[in-house]
Amino acid sequence: MKRKNFFFLWSIIMLMQIACAKEAAVPEQKESSSRVSESGHFGNDSTYAEPIVRILFVGNSLTYTNNLPAMVQAIGVNNDIKIETEMLAYPNYALEDHWRDEKFQKLMNEKYFNYVIIQQGPSSQQEGRDMLFDYGDRFKIVCDEKGARLVFFMVWPSRANYQTFAGVIQNYRDASVQTESMLCPVGEAWKSYIDSTQDFSYYGADGFHPSINGSQIAAQMIYNTIFSN
Repeated sequence: MKRKNFFFLWSIIMLMQIACAKEAAVPEQKESSSRVSESGHFGNDSTYAEPIVRILFVGNSLTYTNNLPAMVQAIGVNNDIKIETEMLAYPNYALEDHWRDEKFQKLMNEKYFNYVIIQQGPSSQQEGRDMLFDYGDRFKIVCDEKGARLVFFMVWPSRANYQTFAGVIQNYRDASVQTESMLCPVGEAWKSYIDSTQDFSYYGADGFHPSINGSQIAAQMIYNTIFSN
């Protein structure tokens, strides 16, 4: 009788051990967590939406000549980075003009951008400097509210006014510092190249707007400024 009881108890213990072993062999089920990519698209841990960098260009003919935003996009493609751009650029526009027509504010309310790149004319004189500071501050407030980084696109003077280049560089640089914004020093790169080579080929035929080569240099510098930060 005792022998039967012993085998009965031993059988129960063995069954319990087998059950515990099976339970231990089943991996713990972790709750799938959702993540959001830079583009705002949601995915689980195993599948991510492709990150998209959205850039808004705000400026004038120095931006739309040769379609500078498309050049920046093309550099992104070559580096396996998806870039989407929009452009608000009109002839002879300054930052004040963009602010007053309110298209910038409207677009910022409708869409999300990672970066907003702004430029106006050379701005080597006091009036241009004041406008960079005043409206640069206003653009920065909107960008901060919408979670975008503001970038000043430093331009260049006309070839006829080459002697004012130092003022262009200083005023764009100072405006970026005052507003705690990023700076893309395209004008500075132009001046450095021209001074060292006496090659003015970055200028187009009219001596002010960029040639294809000049726009390509600008596009590469804008790309480097954004993606090295």
